[in-house]
Amino acid sequence: QVQLVESGGGLVQPGGSLRLSCAASGFPFDFYVIGWFRQAPGKEREGVSAIRIRDGSTYYPDSMKGRFTISRDNAKNTVYLQINNLKLEDTAVYYCAAELIPADVPNSWYMNRDAFGSWGQGTQVTVTS
Repeated sequence: QVQLVESGGGLVQPGGSLRLSCAASGFPFDFYVIGWFRQAPGKEREGVSAIRIRDGSTYYPDSMKGRFTISRDNAKNTVYLQINNLKLEDTAVYYCAAELIPADVPNSWYMNRDAFGSWGQGTQVTVTS
C-alpha cells in the first residue's frame, strides 16, 4: 500500500526558509510522479510542484516559480520541497501526492489534484511575525 508522510513544517518568520520532506514507501518509487500541493485556510488546494522520479524532471506552475524547488533522494525514497523567502501567504497545509503517470502525459497535468490517487496527511507551514 502506498504510504506518504510529510514532515518539516512549522512556525517560521517571513523571509525564512523551510525544507519539507515527503517520505514514500509501499510502491516502486522510481516509476512514480510525486507532487506537492498546498491548501490555505478558506482557499482551494493548489499545485506547487511535481517531479518525475525516474529522470528527475520537474514542473512548476507559473505562480510557483522562483521561491520553490523540488528535488528527490532516490536512495531514501524521499522528495523535498525547498521554500525560500517565506511570505505570509505561504501559510498552508502542504501535502505530497503520488501517482504512476505515463511519461507522455503533459507536465501541466501534474498540478491537477485528480491526477493523484495517493496522498499524505500534510504538514502545516505557518508564517508569522
